Amino acid sequence: MTHQVHAFEPPERFVAGTVGPPGERTFFLQARGGGRLVSVALEKVQVSLLAEKLEELLAEAQRRFGVQLPEAPAAAGDNDPLDIPVDEEFRVGTLGLAFDVDTASVVIEAIAVGETEAEVALGGADDDEDEVPDEPDDDLDRLRVRLTPEATRAFIERARRVVNAGRPPCPLCGQPLDPAGHLCPRHNGYHR
Repeated sequence: MTHQVHAFEPPERFVAGTVGPPGERTFFLQARGGGRLVSVALEKVQVSLLAEKLEELLAEAQRRFGVQLPEAPAAAGDNDPLDIPVDEEFRVGTLGLAFDVDTASVVIEAIAVGETEAEVALGGADDDEDEVPDEPDDDLDRLRVRLTPEATRAFIERARRVVNAGRPPCPLCGQPLDPAGHLCPRHNGYHR
């Protein structure tokens, strides 16, 4: 089976966004450039961790290589919705990050869920614990994006806004509050 590598070096636009109402949102990474539009689905926690790890990567690049980093954008950047149509190319299983010193750019690679990961998620994998792959399979679809530090900083800010735009957390237990109510464990299951 052939795999596709969707490479955008650099993209015209690369953003994290959602489709659906809070509590039922589907998260996407979307890259646009050269007349192409690629959207890949991922989990909210993956978007949050990606923003956090990109921030760490930029700080490390500045410390180790003396890369000049832009300040956090003062004005709200790209707040536009995802480009349509939002057709999911694949679901992300693995995210990879790198810093290319030669071009002073950040490389983000989103790799599709592999058969092993899908079996584990469905509970159907064999119990062979010896067969844990170290590297993602080479024949999985990928989205590869190369960003400048400025574009990376803008991506981080938008990703954080998107993650925080969901349901507010319960002040007692931290679980998301639904508009219809919330069964808080701190109140012994009574609605809040």
